[in-house]
Amino acid sequence: MTKTEAEKRDSAIKEILHRAGWDGIQPALVVQGRDQTLSLWGVEGCESVWPVSTGLAGFGNQENSGCTPIGLHRIAACIGEGAPLGAVFKGREWTGEVVVDRQEPGGDYITTRILWLDGLEPGKNQGGSVDTHSRYIYLHGTPYHTQLGKPVSAGCIRMRNQEILALFDRVEVGTLVLILSAN
Repeated sequence: MTKTEAEKRDSAIKEILHRAGWDGIQPALVVQGRDQTLSLWGVEGCESVWPVSTGLAGFGNQENSGCTPIGLHRIAACIGEGAPLGAVFKGREWTGEVVVDRQEPGGDYITTRILWLDGLEPGKNQGGSVDTHSRYIYLHGTPYHTQLGKPVSAGCIRMRNQEILALFDRVEVGTLVLILSAN
């Protein structure tokens, strides 16, 4: 991507976020499906970028699709404060188990922290069979850091445990999250 293309993309992202009420002072998150990255946006624009893994089935908003939903979202809940690095969650509750980083997949662990998403676009990612919140779509930690940068999840957005921990401390309920597909 050329510098001009990147500037146009960043300008379009800022426009979408501003239309949604983003003031640039509060953070906003942008997931780029094509790049398999999540970026933190603030006053200075893009401040941090981390590798992620999105849905193996691609991008889409239909329930039971295994796809990562697209469009504008907000963080509806921040779950796991105080839990240790690698804490395993089931049903948004810490099981008491801790999983350290693993090289090979051996389960679909949700670890360290959960940022539960809520769609903001009625008929697209909010309501009915496309509702991101009722699909239980999260930003969450994973012990499979070697899979980051590739679409392998069941629809959630996975991050390295240390990185979701750092992000958790910089966001809050209501933080905007824009998810863009790979196209």
